[in-house]
Amino acid sequence: MFAVYGALAAAALCWVLSLFTRECSWVDRIWSIVPPLYVAWFAWCAGFGDARLVLMTVLVAAWGARLTFNFARKGGYAAGGEDYRWAVLRERMSPAAFQAFNFGFIALYQNVLLLLITLPAWAALEHGVGTPLNAIDVIAALLFVAFLAGETIADEQQWRFHQDKHARKARGERVEREFLTTGLFRYSRHPNFFCEQGMWWALYLFSVAAGAGWANWTIVGAVLLSLLFQGSTTFTEQITISKYPAYREYQKTTSRLLPMPPRG
Repeated sequence: MFAVYGALAAAALCWVLSLFTRECSWVDRIWSIVPPLYVAWFAWCAGFGDARLVLMTVLVAAWGARLTFNFARKGGYAAGGEDYRWAVLRERMSPAAFQAFNFGFIALYQNVLLLLITLPAWAALEHGVGTPLNAIDVIAALLFVAFLAGETIADEQQWRFHQDKHARKARGERVEREFLTTGLFRYSRHPNFFCEQGMWWALYLFSVAAGAGWANWTIVGAVLLSLLFQGSTTFTEQITISKYPAYREYQKTTSRLLPMPPRG
């Protein structure tokens, strides 16, 4: 219950801060911070003596550290660093409707989701404390690390592309491409989104390894996260197309999420 109270408190804090600052990206600012705390809490409940929970804590901490760094270097923690998509939605909705969306979805739902994606650690605490690591644990850890590496590479490629693009524009030079289509982005329009989802599905495998069963209820976090990414990816691409019509051609040749050979 402590973790539940923590999630509700975080939701309330994000909502209140959004009202005072008129920025709705407070959940984004804690997105990479609170999941490692939840997993560490479950490991602490086992006295940090369970190998599986310690391994899960280390993996999620690595995820959080990398994502926090990437978010910080893009200015996410700076004043005025609100996600550009919230400004677009604010323009499309009435003030009352947007505030309801801000409370119900941005603050409350997303904070609940951040707890849900970590609940495989709770399942490991409930079902697997003291049981040795097994083959499923090894597979889960390797998958998590592979997805973490993939997301790191994709974010770095995107960072370097945009830094170079902005530098060229500042010098008055011609920019050939407004969006990235090379590297991992040659095989997927959003390889970082794909890897992000993959990590939480890999974390779910730890609950299976702990003995909770192949279809235990903590799978809901990974499912809801994937659904969230489906909606946010569609919305993101709608905005991108409105700015860069050539993006439609990129859509025709490149897979949306799952990395695949280019078409055509």
